[in-house]
Amino acid sequence: MIPFSILDLSPIGEGETAGDALRNSRHLAVKAEELGYKRIWLAEHHGMPGIASAATSLVISHVGAATSRIRIGSGGIMLPNHSPLVIAEQFGTLAALYPDRVDLGLGRAPGTDMRTARALRRNMDNGVDTFPHDIIELQRYLGPEREDQAIFSVPGTDTNVPIWLLGSSLYSAHLAAALGLPYSFASHFAPDMLMDAIAIYRERFQPSATLDKPYVMVGVMASAADTDEEAKYHFTSAQQQFINLRRNVRKRFPRPVADMDELWNEMERINVDHTLQYAMVGSPQTVHRQLEEFLRVTAADELIISTPIHDVDARLRSIEVFAGLDGLFSKS
Repeated sequence: MIPFSILDLSPIGEGETAGDALRNSRHLAVKAEELGYKRIWLAEHHGMPGIASAATSLVISHVGAATSRIRIGSGGIMLPNHSPLVIAEQFGTLAALYPDRVDLGLGRAPGTDMRTARALRRNMDNGVDTFPHDIIELQRYLGPEREDQAIFSVPGTDTNVPIWLLGSSLYSAHLAAALGLPYSFASHFAPDMLMDAIAIYRERFQPSATLDKPYVMVGVMASAADTDEEAKYHFTSAQQQFINLRRNVRKRFPRPVADMDELWNEMERINVDHTLQYAMVGSPQTVHRQLEEFLRVTAADELIISTPIHDVDARLRSIEVFAGLDGLFSKS
């Protein structure tokens, strides 16, 4: 039994507004807390009509204000889009508002297309290449005050907000191990390097002031319902979204459809099935079997679940099903 957590992108569904999406994220956080999930994280994406979590720190505060125990944080903040000091101030503020509840997950991808990334960053010369140094700088802003310190994060200094490293490649595994940080792998959309990344992280982990042994979180897409058929129906929204990304079609999060064969060609089906090979889709009995095997193979310390379901009631039902998986779900 391990802790389960939630990854949310505040999806803006067809027929809905950004306000609807943010209210749905709030409902999801409240339900997750009631069910005993450990944390709910929001992800930074920009310029996407189907995602409302661009101002990630604000959305984290939005769900934090509606809850009292569940940990809140980022899954993640794309650090190359920001200066470390700005992020230290934002998460220092969150830590002041919600003490001992805030996590800071960091990624190095832009979370958008390159034109939008240029609009965000202005200067594309730095960012990815300075990522390890920016993490260390950010740790210093959030850590205790030092005698030689000239620049301060207010709020931020001495909040010691836990930093996680997120990734979908071997690079992130090496870096998380070298820095002694907890590691979350994006197996929900990047399955190919999962096992190699976990092995590298565990083998090369260097204990740090914040973590004395490796800690691995793995991600899965999920659509659970009372029957396999209903779960598969709701999951067609995620399948459509991945097709749209590959076609470079920007739309709001799609409604589910009865038959995906009317929408994708054979190559698209193969590609989406491969990308989502670790998705947990089905009835309580089906997802229990799928998840039990996945956790056995990965030996993960924690699971984070993304529930890309158009209907908010079905989304809430899905996380309820996972919370009821006897022998797997450890209530926080």
